[in-house]
Amino acid sequence: MRARFVKLPPVRVLSIVHERTAASGVFGEVLRERGEEVLEWLPPLGGPSPVPEPDAVLVFGGAMNCEQEPQHGWLAPEKQYLRGLLAAGTPALGVCLGAQLLAEAAGGRVRRMPAPEIGWKSVRVEPGAGGDPVLAVLPERFEGFQWHSFAVSPSPGWAVLARSDACVEAFRTAAAPWWGIQFHAEVTGESIEGWIDDYRSDPDAVAAGIDWDGLRTASARQIERWNSLGRTLCARFLDHAATLGRR
Repeated sequence: MRARFVKLPPVRVLSIVHERTAASGVFGEVLRERGEEVLEWLPPLGGPSPVPEPDAVLVFGGAMNCEQEPQHGWLAPEKQYLRGLLAAGTPALGVCLGAQLLAEAAGGRVRRMPAPEIGWKSVRVEPGAGGDPVLAVLPERFEGFQWHSFAVSPSPGWAVLARSDACVEAFRTAAAPWWGIQFHAEVTGESIEGWIDDYRSDPDAVAAGIDWDGLRTASARQIERWNSLGRTLCARFLDHAATLGRR
């Protein structure tokens, strides 16, 4: 008898984007290649939060900070929406600002760092990450692309999955299948070029005294490897989210 294969429906993914220059990058490429059902939401443009219940949520970065609710009136409603996802147990993966928003919604703290972390920085994976359903794909040590001035202080009971010399780089919350990564696993070479071109809009980047030409060279050398890892990480998250949603 021939085996019968059932085509599973696509995963309904909510992609929360805060700036077009910090969008889904290679994560978006993975979503398209897999044929997932994607709803993109840009909170800064206003409008209500998405109505359909997603199977998974991706929360991306931006130049703003979690503490800037007075300057960005959409931040408080987005945080409230995220708390609803937390209560529902919806799987989520946040990148940079997205990780910080997830952390705050889940009861963690977000703090300003003594100095920004910008460029290719060494990240070491914690021993417990080997059993993580999403971040087990990360190598024991890797050079990850960073651009942030704030970092997460996890709550007790959370799993810290990776660190750099500067901060916690990856975590999993205790109350829901939520992951946060501080490094920009989604970023493309084109995005990096744009961020470097626009670095003067970031006072912390200006004050950091970065060798921008050196960063361009390093990025061109590393981006192919980095994008491959980013695609793998995103696919792993989507696979796990699909498993959770189809139990």
